[in-house]
Amino acid sequence: MLLKDKTIIISGIGPGMGIKLALRAAEYQAKAVVLAARTPAMLDQAEAAIREAGHGCGILKLPTDITQPEQCETLAEQTVEHFGRIDALINSAYAHGTWGSSSNSQMDDWRKTMEVNLFGSMNMTQAVVPQMKLQKSGSIVMVNTMATRRPNQLESGYAVSKGALKTAVQYLAEDLGPFGIRVNSTFNGWMWGAPVIQYFKSEAERLGVSIESLVEQIAQQIPLRQIPDDADCASAALYLASDYAKVITGAQLDVNGGHYLPH
Repeated sequence: MLLKDKTIIISGIGPGMGIKLALRAAEYQAKAVVLAARTPAMLDQAEAAIREAGHGCGILKLPTDITQPEQCETLAEQTVEHFGRIDALINSAYAHGTWGSSSNSQMDDWRKTMEVNLFGSMNMTQAVVPQMKLQKSGSIVMVNTMATRRPNQLESGYAVSKGALKTAVQYLAEDLGPFGIRVNSTFNGWMWGAPVIQYFKSEAERLGVSIESLVEQIAQQIPLRQIPDDADCASAALYLASDYAKVITGAQLDVNGGHYLPH
């Protein structure tokens, strides 16, 4: 299977793609899934979901704030102590920040968003790199956003922080390639899962329309005519973590049903 015998760290375990990443990693026969999030309850939910699905992989849960380098280092150390290696890191943790246009946003809000999305992802990356260098192998996947591709003024701070992360990946890929370490990104758009479902519910109530009509409006903008499921988006990230992508590094994989078409 895709991740057989691999030890995978996933940051940002939450009710959306985070838990789906953990579930899919277990489904793809990872040897161990290491769960990281600031909220311990989210880690417990992810573990329960994996066990309820019948997967017997090793699990390590560690509350982790990726803006704190020492906590990232502890997570990496504990992973090696328990499982002997780190095969992949999926940087899924993020902060969205306040919705607002670029000209009216508070720069303190942008700084907080940057602290998680750029510096936090770099903290976690730097924490796993020493072990990956020892192994002479490893894969790091940054979960990025279509908002860096198709400007949406209400997500300006979020998009700018993720745009900086996109550039960091290019530098990391060149820097770490000689050590057998690959660094890639997925660029997700709309993802059908708990956060988006809640958004549609609140918008439908606010506008006095059906959820189905709002979903249809978005789906018609996407060539595949559907909002991608967050579990399928998780699979794309895990593909980049696998040996099937062993000659891919520095790549920018659009995972949005064709909502953004590079040209």
